[in-house]
Amino acid sequence: QVQLVESGGGVVQAGDSLRLSCAASRGTFSMYAMGWFRQTPGKEREFVSVISWSGGTTNYEDSVKGRFTISRDNAKNTGYLQMNSLKPEDTAVYYCAARHRLRDPRVLVPLRSDLYDYWGQGTQVTVSS
Repeated sequence: QVQLVESGGGVVQAGDSLRLSCAASRGTFSMYAMGWFRQTPGKEREFVSVISWSGGTTNYEDSVKGRFTISRDNAKNTGYLQMNSLKPEDTAVYYCAARHRLRDPRVLVPLRSDLYDYWGQGTQVTVSS
């Protein structure tokens, strides 16, 4: 069972960048697809980005395409979300999540939060205008 810990959140101004990290332990990280989601008070958790277990396939929510980049380093058991050109509407708690590839090998990049088995505790990102 993998455990996930996010880091890298903070308070920045619009146009700045942040890199979030998701450190995995107690599991073989390379066996899991990794997703990033975000949530603001009173709203459902929403999909941001996902990367397949091998890193070969990625997907992004439309509003972050061209600004955010997801990546992973399986040797370091760590995933990343590079966020550039941040906007106030990016303000949220960001969560990383993992889904084992053997759950369904046909699903390389799950987009729905209910498809994930493991979650981190979240890291706050606040973007001021």
